[in-house]
Amino acid sequence: MRRIALAFQFLTILPVRVRGGVSEKDIAGSAAFFPLVGAVEGLLALSGAMAALKLFSPEIAAGIVVLILMITNRGFHIDGLSDTFDALSVKSSGDAGADRQRRLSVMKDSRAGAAGVSAVVMAVLLKYLFISHLLKTLPPHAAYSALFLMPVFSKWAMVSAMHRGVSARKDGLGRLFIENTGPGTVAFSSLLVLLFCLLSAGLSIRGLKGAELFFLMSVLLYVFSRAASMLFKQRFGGLTGDNFGAIGEMSEIIFLAGASIWLQHFI
Repeated sequence: MRRIALAFQFLTILPVRVRGGVSEKDIAGSAAFFPLVGAVEGLLALSGAMAALKLFSPEIAAGIVVLILMITNRGFHIDGLSDTFDALSVKSSGDAGADRQRRLSVMKDSRAGAAGVSAVVMAVLLKYLFISHLLKTLPPHAAYSALFLMPVFSKWAMVSAMHRGVSARKDGLGRLFIENTGPGTVAFSSLLVLLFCLLSAGLSIRGLKGAELFFLMSVLLYVFSRAASMLFKQRFGGLTGDNFGAIGEMSEIIFLAGASIWLQHFI
């Protein structure tokens, strides 16, 4: 229970606080429960969509869903996306070591640059458009299932990136997760994703086509998380907490894009 509470404390605005001393093992172990946090966020998102659609158009409902997601995680991930893209925009000087340090410094800067702002705008816009498309064109059970699973898969992608990753810094929470996330953590988080997929399949997306979608998204997001990890290692010397936020945000967009295409044609 302590690690579950830590996962909610790290990733959401929900009033969950762990009292007393917290060990590095507890902090790192909380990553196994990230998909559970995603499931709660997904429930809030689909509940918001269901309530909003009774009063407003699908477009307005989509905007409300995006707002709920941002409030729930207090903009934590979107801030990481902004910092990551600002750092990626730093031009190379020819000195790889110096460039990495400059990019890490930019990532720590609280000010947002043009690249970061552009990334945030595009991320919010794409999520809004995809969610609006789902709500307008798909049967309610399929659209709600996609909204529920979107944060589940994005949180799992973050855990996948932690495994076999290297830390770009010698301090920070990112280092604790990277150095202590082993195969057991990934396996447990994967089982949680499978559980939520089965629940979603039983309640919403029925049949073999739904199972194929879940398998496809697992493979796609795993490949993406590994590719992002390699890119960040090249540019920053490893991963940081901001990079995990960026991976989470981009994974949501990838999931929505894949779900939109698959559900539109096969469900």
